Amino acid sequence: MAKKDFMPESDIKYDIESDGENGFAGADTEDSWRFEGRRAPMPVIPLRGMTAFPSMVFHFDIGREKSVNALEKAMMSNQIILLVSQKNPDTELPTFEDYYKVGTVAKIKQMLKLPGDSIRVLVEGMARGRIEGLSEEAAFVEADVTEIISERFTEIPPRVEALTRIVLESFDEYLSLNEKLPSDALASVESIDDPGTMADTIASHMDFKIELKQQILEAFGVEQRLSLLDGMLKKEIEIERIEQDISKKVRVKINKNQKEYYLREQIKTIREELGDDENTEDEAQGWLKKLKKLKLDKKISEKVEKEIGRLAKMQPGSAEATVIRSYVDWVFDLPWNVYSASDIDLAAAAKKLDADHYGLQKVKERILEYLAVMKLAPGLKAPILCLVGPPGVGKTSIARSVADAMGRGFVRMSLGGVRDEAEIRGHRRTYIGSIPGRIINGMKEAKTMDPVFLFDEIDKIGTDFRGDPASALLEVLDPEQNKEFTDHYLEFAFDLSKVFFITTANTTDTIPRPLLDRMELIEVPGYTEQEKVKIAERYLVPKQLREHGLNKEMLQIREPALHDIINYYTRESGVRNLERRIAGICRKSARRIVEKNVKKVAIASANLEKYLGKRVFRYETTSDETLVGVTTGLAWTAVGGTTLSIETSAVAGKGGVVLTGQLGDVMKESAQAGISYIRSIAKESGVREDFYDKYDIHIHIPEGATPKDGPSAGVTMCTAILSTLTGIPARQNVAMTGEITLLGKVLPVGGIREKALAAHRAGIRKVLLPRDNAVDLEEIPDEVRKVMEFVLLDHARDALPHVLTKAPKPKPAASGKKTGKSGNKKS
Repeated sequence: MAKKDFMPESDIKYDIESDGENGFAGADTEDSWRFEGRRAPMPVIPLRGMTAFPSMVFHFDIGREKSVNALEKAMMSNQIILLVSQKNPDTELPTFEDYYKVGTVAKIKQMLKLPGDSIRVLVEGMARGRIEGLSEEAAFVEADVTEIISERFTEIPPRVEALTRIVLESFDEYLSLNEKLPSDALASVESIDDPGTMADTIASHMDFKIELKQQILEAFGVEQRLSLLDGMLKKEIEIERIEQDISKKVRVKINKNQKEYYLREQIKTIREELGDDENTEDEAQGWLKKLKKLKLDKKISEKVEKEIGRLAKMQPGSAEATVIRSYVDWVFDLPWNVYSASDIDLAAAAKKLDADHYGLQKVKERILEYLAVMKLAPGLKAPILCLVGPPGVGKTSIARSVADAMGRGFVRMSLGGVRDEAEIRGHRRTYIGSIPGRIINGMKEAKTMDPVFLFDEIDKIGTDFRGDPASALLEVLDPEQNKEFTDHYLEFAFDLSKVFFITTANTTDTIPRPLLDRMELIEVPGYTEQEKVKIAERYLVPKQLREHGLNKEMLQIREPALHDIINYYTRESGVRNLERRIAGICRKSARRIVEKNVKKVAIASANLEKYLGKRVFRYETTSDETLVGVTTGLAWTAVGGTTLSIETSAVAGKGGVVLTGQLGDVMKESAQAGISYIRSIAKESGVREDFYDKYDIHIHIPEGATPKDGPSAGVTMCTAILSTLTGIPARQNVAMTGEITLLGKVLPVGGIREKALAAHRAGIRKVLLPRDNAVDLEEIPDEVRKVMEFVLLDHARDALPHVLTKAPKPKPAASGKKTGKSGNKKS
């Protein structure tokens, strides 16, 4: 026999072990005999999706390189090989942990090469084999295998006989329920005398999972093997009965559907006889099939199904039918369960953001942080970002770049001037011509459930008698609520939790507080002069050259000319006007090239006025100029930072205070606080103590057409008033910002970066800041910090040596004592 070829009878030994000792799942627990043959090395072929049993003759195909090498090794020796099942059939290169530890020792009977480098192998299972060790270093897998021979009976024990009959009865019952197995399968099994071989044969016929077949293979004792097999057969019989019961019910339902189909066909014939060609019934049936494929939430499906059922009972040309058709079309046009299939690549996303935008490091870092977290936790709720900054700094365009970097769709909705709540939530279907809101419309355009959705100009949203759109947005921009956003038109909840919402604003002052609280603010500051030059060279100039049909060989704008355009023809935090100026140069250059046949136009500082006209702005350094009662302040507006010239004068009067220049309430209060502080230090500052009775103080900020407000001009106005009252000139090349208290303490303010950039643009090289704003200096670009001096103030008097050309002289005290220290104590 083939077994003797593999292992001589003299080498057989006997051993008895319990389940706890041999460590095999499915092995016998008590009184189980395990016959061990000798240990021998042999090649291993892993099987995918099948289990080999002893005494079975079967074939399989192999194509993996190591399996082919193992087959060749076996053919060159004794044609013996170990067949072991993989735990995961999808594993292409299995390792020791991927194999089951018990397989089947088989003899190769025949092999046939197939097209495509595959080989079909015919084998005969001989005995069970246990892997004791595995070597994967060679060209094939070789295992140290101990052969396991099932116990043989000279006389079958009664219990084993009983189990054998039970298994045969169960197998017979299973065959009567399952028509897939051949009808002669029972006869072939009954002809097997050995109970263990019979159990293996039945297991090989059954369509069990690999794990279950492996349990039978690892059951070395015949009694337990039969018990395991009987339990599995009974479970399969129960499943088959349930399937037959379900099939019976389905057949009854099909018969009912056939009856309904017959009746519908009769109705269809009647309608055709009446000349009614349109058939809402067929239309409804088509929609119902489409609805089932979408696999929507139960509530949504019931709602849509109800509307389709109403349509089926209506006349095709009725107004109500038209409304329902429009509604159902909207439902089916939404991107149900459709998500972007992009694989997140942080390096590619960072490269994309850097390629599209220069600077904006905070925004880019936040986007990349979100992408990194989303890669680790795909179920994360999308953040809601609000990009706040002056016009022209790239807030809208970076949102589009974010969508491109993430591989998602992009939708933009401008909220400027939106006053109707229905723009957000949609119109109820009771109104004629009602449609969903722009949120749902945007999701339809995006064609995915997870686009990047941009709400542009959220700070300019309005409200009137038609509702409050900002309140409607609370549900959209709340991560805890937008999973069930309800549009008035759809009348069911729609999931917006996977949408990446980005909003833009020039200022947060006009955004309602509850809405602002739901968003993560990211400031997008203005650009420095050097940054604008880089943006112009990398993006603006190439873009305008393409749009005007030019190239860099035809038009060259040199770097000094770009500096002059920025300094003398634009005054902005962004680059919008800079792009317009470059476009103007391109137009004039194109005309010259066409009319005068010029080969190349070069723009330099010398000929810039020829293309852009006279300079519009002037940034002059006033380092040598000093004026009494005039100081330079810094302010932050919706369009970025700017410098303010604060003028003060004292005229004979009765202590009145006049404020002009469209000052807001906060700046008026700052002026009053500054005057009160000066009164408290009048004696030590050389100011007449009765000045508030003898003089009227007039404070004026030029450019009166521009409203001004905010808590940042206190120290500037205080210094200007003190310059007026003492007659000491103030330096105009020193700018300052900060609020003061009645005791003269300088309080921190916001917008330090924008204010510093404004001072830099104006040629100012010394800026006075509150000490608590020291942390904001890190946000100022290096090229600005290198050429500017920043002085930190604790008290208003700390600004005087830097602004006034000389120190104020204290008024002499009547007692002859020094009053400086006592004055300080009072302040």
